Amino acid sequence: MPRRKLSEYRAKTLVNKAIGEDYVGWSILDLDDIKKVDGYKSYVVKVDQAVKGRFKKGLVLLNVEHKDLKTSAKQLMNEGYSSLLIEPYVEHVDQSERYFALNHGRGGYTIAYSRNGGVNVEQNADSIEYFAIDDGFDWENLATITNIETDKLQALVKLFKENHFASLEINPYVADRRSLNILDVAVEIDDAGQYFTRLWNESDIRSPRKLSESEEQIHVLNDNSPASFSLSVLNPNGSIFLLLSGGGASIVIADEVYNQGLGDELANYGEYSGNPNTEETYIYTNELIKLIVDSKAPNKILFIGGAVANFTDIAKTFAGIIHALDDQAAVLKKQHLKVYVRRGGPNQEIGLAKIKQALEGHGILGGVYAPDVSISDALGFALKGLKDEEK
Repeated sequence: MPRRKLSEYRAKTLVNKAIGEDYVGWSILDLDDIKKVDGYKSYVVKVDQAVKGRFKKGLVLLNVEHKDLKTSAKQLMNEGYSSLLIEPYVEHVDQSERYFALNHGRGGYTIAYSRNGGVNVEQNADSIEYFAIDDGFDWENLATITNIETDKLQALVKLFKENHFASLEINPYVADRRSLNILDVAVEIDDAGQYFTRLWNESDIRSPRKLSESEEQIHVLNDNSPASFSLSVLNPNGSIFLLLSGGGASIVIADEVYNQGLGDELANYGEYSGNPNTEETYIYTNELIKLIVDSKAPNKILFIGGAVANFTDIAKTFAGIIHALDDQAAVLKKQHLKVYVRRGGPNQEIGLAKIKQALEGHGILGGVYAPDVSISDALGFALKGLKDEEK
């Protein structure tokens, strides 16, 4: 569903390992992390936070001596960034920089290449060549053109497919017959893919903006639990809030909101999965309620949804949700909030009955549905309810 960016540190680690090249780099999330950087004469210090055009924005510092690393890192962190990458500085001429990208669309996989790589590649768009990958693709020809060996090109495609990448951009790289040096990598992933790969996870995803307090709290919750939690704020003043469980249903739900023309009203995206306990679900719901209260939308809905769970205890997780709703019921009623629920799984009868009773008691019930109602139908009722409120 949402395309999000991996940290460059994680992207470079994966790409270099796939093609059999050594990679040296340090992910810096705190100034104390600089203590582990050593062994080279000079370094590159740059923001690693999904920011486009970093070089032109002064967010890439070149040829930094070891003694100046902390000062350089502090300079970038003072700009409001919390994630940096430090690497050994590689001396090269700009004319040797090349551009390589791999994308996946409805037509399949496409490779883009240009001899004019680097920060000005977009100004040399006419130099970019495109190659559609098919069964009879000429890998040897592409290897000759790009100076990237055939086995390495194929390894990149394999990495891309197996780890749910949405795009891979290497810009620039420097290559000759002896070595391949990747200077900059940007990888976008389909974030639902984290359930199918062990090579990246939520902690590897970066946002170009400063995380909200609620997003930070969910990161902490995720890092300290065997269950999985994610939360991204899309529109702080949105009217549609999602409290979703895993299993792919979150993708269907978010897509349907956009299909109904209400994408701009979607306040958040994220989910919980892996059978969290009652306290963890309470904490997660509490952070979402803070977003609901802070939104300036005149009318709001909260959709609590998910597929039919295999092992997540519905009664147990709903107990945490109900506890959070009980704590803030008076405030939520003033928000003109209606809550819609569609869920199934172990102990669903108990969980659905209790949450319906709680919502009715607080006067914020929109609807509660068991698995005999499809996710799309239940969401349709919720979106119709929002539209009716706004008439």
